[in-house]
Amino acid sequence: MWWRNTRIYLDYASATPVLPEAQAAVNRASALFGNPGAVHTEAVAAKALLEKSRERVAMQLGCKAREVVFTSGLTEANNLAILGCAKGIALKNPQGDALKNTHWLVGSIEHSSVLECFAEVERLGGKVTHIDPDASGIIKPEIVSQALRPETVFVSVGWGNNEIGIVQPLKEIAKTIHERSQVIFHSDAGQAPLYLSPQVHTLGVDLFSLGSGKLYGPRGVGALYINNRVSLAPVTLGGGQERGLRSGTEEPALAAGFATAFDIIAGERETEAKRLQKMRDDLAAQVVAHIPGVILNTDLKHSLPHMLNISIPNINAEYLVLALDHASLPAGRQGFALSTKSACNEGDASSHVVLRLAEASLCPPKLYAKDGAKAARSPIVEWRAKNTLRISLGRDTTKNNLISFAKNLSTGTAALHFLRMVL
Repeated sequence: MWWRNTRIYLDYASATPVLPEAQAAVNRASALFGNPGAVHTEAVAAKALLEKSRERVAMQLGCKAREVVFTSGLTEANNLAILGCAKGIALKNPQGDALKNTHWLVGSIEHSSVLECFAEVERLGGKVTHIDPDASGIIKPEIVSQALRPETVFVSVGWGNNEIGIVQPLKEIAKTIHERSQVIFHSDAGQAPLYLSPQVHTLGVDLFSLGSGKLYGPRGVGALYINNRVSLAPVTLGGGQERGLRSGTEEPALAAGFATAFDIIAGERETEAKRLQKMRDDLAAQVVAHIPGVILNTDLKHSLPHMLNISIPNINAEYLVLALDHASLPAGRQGFALSTKSACNEGDASSHVVLRLAEASLCPPKLYAKDGAKAARSPIVEWRAKNTLRISLGRDTTKNNLISFAKNLSTGTAALHFLRMVL
């Protein structure tokens, strides 16, 4: 790929490059162009590939193939999980305000594709409680336990956070939920399957969202694990494909690419996690040593090994990202790719994730009815959330890449501080 020789890519949390083997699988499978819903020879071949890919994904999850529904990606998987459950409840109670007597729990630092679904649940009449993390970003099982009510029907807590990398204690949360009720437990897997075993029965989840584009597979495909005990209603209507839950002609080629990438990352999971964690921790030490006042928003002991999120005082984080993007580097390279927060939150200057961390550092985690329904925030909370950088490593990241990045980050920060003083 062209960028490997010209750029240093440090935004793997936004998107991963497609593995050559996964792309080759897509290319080969593209010859099977038949519609899997038909009965002729070409269609049967396409259907067979689709179902084989489903079996491979299910094997990585430790579940049955019939419990895996292919989607267009992580966002659709989250929508199907949350809104599919809401619609299913509504269909059982066709009178108005079907969700009025239901209670829903969600972590306050979830991805926007999760939080927006809960906002829709609230608009439909459901009662939604947001659960704050502690100062490290962890959603405590005891806080979840306190939030459960007799009318609680659904809990959603992501596994590996997409901005700070914190890994949530899903097994402990699942135990807390299931020993008290029949509540459905959903988790957005994010990039955790790159470095942690995604065995759904061990984790205790009922719904588990996956996106190929976050796992070195092709974009445009994802999956939702649906435990057999869970009943969902479709949110996409049409021909009734994917067990009637996701209408639209299936794409066997993308499913094959996804399954191939999933198999490969599973084989490299342990060694790659160790390699990246060592480099990430060394980078964190360099950042702390050379950038005055920097705050590490990533808890290095409880996070995915490839993520580092920091806040730098008295700089504009977006200006710094642009400066690093155009930095001139040795050997003809040109710039670093990184981000300030989730690329999905366009137009929002602050990281809602770091905002919650900063608030938790000043007071214990809270439960509250509506996202944002809080007292005025202190200036230190505001600047920490606005001045964030997310550095995420991946398969092509080297030690020398990070040495170069640390030097340029320090230089760029100093330059912005100087400009701020003289202008």
